[in-house]
Amino acid sequence: MSFMSEFKQFAVKGNVVDMAVGIIIGAAFGKIVASFVRDIIMPPLGIAIGGVNFSELAITLKEATAETEAVLISYGAFIQTIVDFLIVALAIFVAVKAMNRMKKKEAEQPAEPPKPSEEVLLLRDIRDALKK
Repeated sequence: MSFMSEFKQFAVKGNVVDMAVGIIIGAAFGKIVASFVRDIIMPPLGIAIGGVNFSELAITLKEATAETEAVLISYGAFIQTIVDFLIVALAIFVAVKAMNRMKKKEAEQPAEPPKPSEEVLLLRDIRDALKK
């Protein structure tokens, strides 16, 4: 099998396309969550703590000079990233839990017994005729 035909077979499989769609939607969801945390959750949380703007929380390691910028450890941005992660993890957990619940319900439903084939029906008719 040639390289191109192997690649075509790999790229056209449904799993690859599903994975690509999942990655794109996941990236968009991550941006939504980041904006939600940065613009909606953190401002009221900062006010509740005492008027703190989390994006500005930092430890200055070296002050800025005329030639260089200040060297900072921006732990406020790190806190925002942790909150982003927790919200994404919670959303994924809820989605997986819901999917597992639906799968469990499908598995619990009793399956209909398969209908007998024509041969079996014919043999039953013969058996019943012989009994009479």
